[in-house]
Amino acid sequence: MNLELNEKTALVTASSAGIGLEIARSLAAEGARVIINGRSQKRVDEACADIRAQLPDAKLEGLVADNATAEGAEQTLAAFPEIDILVNNLGIYEAVGFFDETDEDWQRLFETNIMSGVRLARHYLKGMLDRNEGRVIFISSESGIKAAPEMAHYSATKTMQLGISRALAELTKGTQVTVNCVLPGPTLTEGVKKFIADVFPDLSAEEAEARFIAENRPTSLIQRLIKPQEIGDIVAFVSSARASVINGSNIRAEGGMVQSAF
Repeated sequence: MNLELNEKTALVTASSAGIGLEIARSLAAEGARVIINGRSQKRVDEACADIRAQLPDAKLEGLVADNATAEGAEQTLAAFPEIDILVNNLGIYEAVGFFDETDEDWQRLFETNIMSGVRLARHYLKGMLDRNEGRVIFISSESGIKAAPEMAHYSATKTMQLGISRALAELTKGTQVTVNCVLPGPTLTEGVKKFIADVFPDLSAEEAEARFIAENRPTSLIQRLIKPQEIGDIVAFVSSARASVINGSNIRAEGGMVQSAF
């Protein structure tokens, strides 16, 4: 299937590792010019090298900016004032009991998970509407629907992303612009691999993953962790002309873990 991304420019925030890196790789594989974003030149260069090792002809641009801050967002907008696809992937999480979550903890997650996307969408969505073409995608989480009690502040930001995405989608009515959310479930990033290995140090990687799913995500229908590239491919599709009828949607890519038909 040709996703028709050859002439498109995509910005994926926090794309130097994890899900963001795989989203960038999937977009690059489809011919998009992809802006690789990280907080250090070293991380950005490593990510670009990683993608080019698999895709030598990938069209990549580097962007060193901390989009969790207003200053970082200004740097991004100055460097790339116009894009076709915005993937708001930047996000942080931490397991902290609700009674231990400080005001500063809540504010930090709000600035990173919410305001980073709001600041960029406020600029880029306007340009997309003016050109009558574009895609905005928020990377939320199954925690936006199935709240995690050990991460109340994280869950709250992920739920808020769903509302923001739908509100922005309403602004696109009658245009060729779409705004959507993709909701990954537990994904096998390097950080998650390390976490599981630390929890089950005496088990092989496969055994540790199976134990983690059985004990911590028993409602998963796929009974495994999601591969980051699987999320990347979903985002690439939603970014494309082939997904033109998907707008204002929450696309659940969580392996059936959320026990709801809606």
